[in-house]
Amino acid sequence: MAMSKLMYIKIGIVVLLLWAGSVCAAENEPLVLFDQGHGQRFLIEETGDLQLSKLADIMRTQHLTVASTKQPLSDEVLKNVSALVISGPFAALRPEEVDAVVRYIERGGRLAAMLHIGPPLLGLLSRLDLDHSNAVLHERQNIIDVDTNFRVTNLSKSPLFSGMTHFSLYGAWALDPGARGTVLAKTSPEAWADLDGNKVLSKGDAVAAFNVVISGNLGTGRFVVFGDDAIFQNRYLDENNSKLAVNLSVWLAGR
Repeated sequence: MAMSKLMYIKIGIVVLLLWAGSVCAAENEPLVLFDQGHGQRFLIEETGDLQLSKLADIMRTQHLTVASTKQPLSDEVLKNVSALVISGPFAALRPEEVDAVVRYIERGGRLAAMLHIGPPLLGLLSRLDLDHSNAVLHERQNIIDVDTNFRVTNLSKSPLFSGMTHFSLYGAWALDPGARGTVLAKTSPEAWADLDGNKVLSKGDAVAAFNVVISGNLGTGRFVVFGDDAIFQNRYLDENNSKLAVNLSVWLAGR
């Protein structure tokens, strides 16, 4: 009987130690905060085709703690955050929020921003010395179904593309890296932007290899901007976009 009691005590101690270890591990995981306070329609808590729940799950498999906030972005909100994700805002960040995000990056934070429409992020992009096009891009190579949905094969050797040959975009804006940004991915040279708005390639349109992913440093922190937010939505997380999501998770964790 004494031996039986001793065995139960030992088992209980082991279970308690394992539980305590898992709690400590969770507490030590980098915190990724999704901004959801700027009219975002695609959320990490929702499971529909256009939502971001699978992206959040991928981040958790990479040992990140994932949370969201609807509060205005501030020094206090970002205080213990390892990485900030601003995906698909429909309302602009206020100037004081832009200031807070810039300070956050400067002191070592990481930012990933994805455009659904450009204007809500224009204030922040401007502070990062970046800009975006006023027209969605069209492709004439690597088209998936319609010419605004296409594969991107012109990738840099960035860790974000480790183990990848391409990923897919579904309605992307061109990005201008300014003096601070580094171009990580481009369209083919035959892509075009519908500058005159007539929905066909014509003399007034721009034809070029457009930048669609840009990264950069600010202070001791880093940022990456994607010209499309659909790439991480549940419906579009195919094998390659899922791999990009894994690589992004590792990048956000600073590994």
